[in-house]
This record gives sequence, structure tokens and C-alpha cells, in this order.
Amino acid sequence: MIANRGEIAVRVIRSCKSLGIETVLAASEVDLDSLPARLADRTVCIGPARPSDSYLKVDTIVQAALGVKADAIHPGYGFLSERAALARLCEEEGVIFIGPTSAQIEAVGDKLRARAEAEAAGVPTAPGGPVETVGEAMMLGREIGPPFLIKAVGGGGGRGMKRVDRLEDLPDAMKLAAAEAGAAFGDARVYLERFVARGRHVEVQILGDGEKHVVHAGERDCSVQRRYQKLIEETPAPGLSTDFRARIHEAAVQFAERLSYRGAGTVEFLVDVERDAFYFLEMNARIQVEHPISEAVTGIDLVAEQIAIADGRGLRFKQADIQAQGCAIECRINAEDPARDFHPSPGTVRSAVWPAGDGIRVDTHIVSGARISPFYDSLMAKIIAHGPNRSSALARMRRAIAETRIEGVATNLAFHADVLTDPEFERGGVDTSYVPRFVERRRPSQEVGANG
Repeated sequence: MIANRGEIAVRVIRSCKSLGIETVLAASEVDLDSLPARLADRTVCIGPARPSDSYLKVDTIVQAALGVKADAIHPGYGFLSERAALARLCEEEGVIFIGPTSAQIEAVGDKLRARAEAEAAGVPTAPGGPVETVGEAMMLGREIGPPFLIKAVGGGGGRGMKRVDRLEDLPDAMKLAAAEAGAAFGDARVYLERFVARGRHVEVQILGDGEKHVVHAGERDCSVQRRYQKLIEETPAPGLSTDFRARIHEAAVQFAERLSYRGAGTVEFLVDVERDAFYFLEMNARIQVEHPISEAVTGIDLVAEQIAIADGRGLRFKQADIQAQGCAIECRINAEDPARDFHPSPGTVRSAVWPAGDGIRVDTHIVSGARISPFYDSLMAKIIAHGPNRSSALARMRRAIAETRIEGVATNLAFHADVLTDPEFERGGVDTSYVPRFVERRRPSQEVGANG
């Protein structure tokens, strides 16, 4: 059973078909006629469109899986993919959860616990730590020195996160961060970390068999992001030395080995450009949106490996067997309007024409006539370009973006086209503040078309 929707549901269905595995899609009412529903062998309705009434109902999904006698549940990404409650109920009901154990999800879901696990594994962490009172925060703030970040323990997506440039601003910022975290996640705990002025977001794809055997499939640079949401990813990360790359790979493997991690996961790091250092950020205990670029350069079907590991077959290759070839870039195509501060653009896609050709892959659930629902993420597709080197991958991606035609809703296609020809991006190695700088540079003459 696939307990998800959109492009990741299509992606999982296609891997299952290649493996001869029958698929059942768990879909909300508005997704019953979606492309994933047409591709799956069977579809069951799990409730209304609103995620809280369908895709986020743990009991409903597990009961649906038991009802159709499904052997396993693949949670995709988002929704319940990192909810320990789903993995635990699967364990209790004898349904295979295609992912890590519930205990492992809990270990990395709490950012303070994950940070402690990283420290125990010998993985670098940014100077900082947990703070329960304003007094503790002021003491730690003096020790590490401003600027620093206040982060929510149970948070993500930038919620419950505050940057503090002056020590005297810390008390008010901490109260605001705690209140925001409590409202968003039901957990008001926060911690303090040194703010990295020029940071790159680099993550390492790992696979573990649950028995302390872990391999990595290289790293991905995800620094092109807006408000903590990734827009473009690439592998390998540009400009890293061979030694630095090896150290960040080793750190990711060490962290996963400490957990005896099972399945696919991503260990995320903040690379401090000015200090030539990297720090553990978090671990995503699931398949990532950007996993196709790792597949493109390694030739590994990561979803098939997830299934094999969950089926008890362990790792099917050693580290030496994984050889990355060339460079791959992914652009996330969203139904949103950059000219209106990236406002979502739900509606009906009158026409969708996707690119093809050497080195081009498109992961999408959107066809002509598809509906973009206001209830879900605005991701329409991922365009992946692979080439023997970065310049060839960039050239292929530029052509692919130019060939894509979407009518009926606004998209960020023109934004991607502009980024791909921007000299700063072309040089490679941009930091996480790149997109705000880019948007500001182009604002006076901004002509970002809605492309339909």
C-alpha cells in the first residue's frame, strides 16, 4: 500500500511494477482520479481532501492496509513518513513499514536527541545546546557569541526559528520562538546554535540494513532554497575538496551506524564556508524529494532498495560497488507565482507538456486536465538533468525548462530559467542566502511570467 499522493506515489508505483509487486493506493476523495490512482492496481478511499481527515490518519491507513491484505506500507515523503506512530502501529499489526523502526524515527525526530546522538557518534555539531530559561540562554549566548539561532526542538520549515544578532535581543526572541514552536508543534522547547553567516546545505544519502551496515550514495547540495524550502538540488556538491567530501560522507555513515539505521535516509549538514567546516543539522528518516539525482549518478533505484531492506534482504552492494558518474541537477516545478511572492496557484492544468531527451527524467503526477488542489503541497513535477559534467547537465536542464509548457496555473518555470543562467549560480557553490540575493537583484526589471 502506498500511503501518499502526487509524484512520489507515481514513483513508488513504477518501482513496484518493475519488481512485480502489486500496488494499492490509499487516496483521498479528490485524488481518486489522479494519475497515481490510474497507475495503481487498486485504489481505496481513505477520506476527504483535507490531510487531517485522510493522509494523516494513522489508524485509517493501517486498517485500510489490513483490509486489502497489504504486506507493507510505503509512506513516501511528507505526511506520515516520519511519524513514529505509523511505524509503531505497523509493527504491532504485523504490516511491514518501508522505512526505519519507530524507535529510530523518534531518535532523529527530536532535534536535541539527534544532536546528542551525533555528538556521541563523533559527528561535528554547531556550538550551542538546549536552553530552558532565559538565564541559561543568556549564559550560553555569551559563551558562543552572537549572531546565533534559536531553533525549535520539534520543528522544521523555519517555524520556531529566530536569528538573534545582539545578546540583549535574546530574551524576547526566545519567548517568541518558544511560543511559535508550541503553537506549531505542541512542543515549546528550543535550543541555541551559532549562526553560520555563509552556509551551504549539503546532505548525504545513506542506506542501512538495520544491523550497523551502512553505505552512502554521495552528497547533494540543496543550498538553492527559499524560506527553508528547496528549489534546486545537485550532485555532486560543487567545489568541495576530495578530503572534505570524504569527511562529510564518513560523518553521515557514522551517525547512521550508531543508530543501526534501517532503510533509506539523509543526513543533513550545514557547511560553514568561512571556517571550512561542517556541522550536523538533522536526519530525514525517509526518501527525499531530491533522491532522483542520486539515482541518476549512481544507477541505484533507491525505492527498490528501500523495499529490499524492508523485506529483510539487507544491503545488496558494498560501498566500493557505488560509483558516481557525472553530475545531476533537479528543478522543482511548483504551481506558484514568483511575481506574487511565490503565492500558490491552485486550479486546473489545461495543458502539460514535459521535456524529454538524453539525460532528462521527469517525475510528475500532472497530465493535461489535472487539478492542483489547495489542500496539498504545490509541487507539480521534478525535472532531472544528468550529464558527464556540471556544464553539460546545466545545458540539458536549460533546454528541458525551455521545452516545458504548462497552461492553466502559474508556475516557477521562468524563475528556474533565470537562475540557471545567473552567473553566480553558474559558478557553483552558492550559499543558502543565494535566492534572496537573486530575487533582490532582479526585482527592478522582474518579468517572471506565469506561463499560462
